[in-house]
Amino acid sequence: MAIGERIHFFRNLRGMTQKYLGSVVGFSEKTADVRMAQYEAGTRTPKSDLTSALAQALDVSPQALDVPDIDSQVGLMHTLFALEDIYGITIGEIDGEVCLKVDKDKGRTAYDLLEMLTAWKEQSDKLNAGEIDKEEYDKWRYNYPKFDTTKRWVKIPSQELSDALVEQFKKQK
Repeated sequence: MAIGERIHFFRNLRGMTQKYLGSVVGFSEKTADVRMAQYEAGTRTPKSDLTSALAQALDVSPQALDVPDIDSQVGLMHTLFALEDIYGITIGEIDGEVCLKVDKDKGRTAYDLLEMLTAWKEQSDKLNAGEIDKEEYDKWRYNYPKFDTTKRWVKIPSQELSDALVEQFKKQK
């Protein structure tokens, strides 16, 4: 989720108008709503000092607004929090272990994510069962969704390729 989308999300969560938020961070009343609309639409990107001011006004950490940075632990946490907001991912515990769960009732995007994670789990289970090796598993992960044969994200081969494959299989019999 881009910074503009995060600003929009938290502004709505706090019940603020664009004009109000813009005024709080120092824009004139005349331009406050226009400037905030530009940031939320992504046509302008706030500099770090404005991001900090927006975060303070919205009562969130600046990292909650920034583009997710999974290369730091705090950035990863804020990425997970954003995934909770967007996809309904929740944290829980099963058998004494911390786990993440997708609330499929959160909407279509949550349901789609659940299907993709299910495909990933199937590949992981195959790896753990010895049905595929680490190289095949990594090929699946690093080329996703190219090799996903479980759902609609798979690229369907052309009829020509399909016919050629059928002919090859017939010749092998």
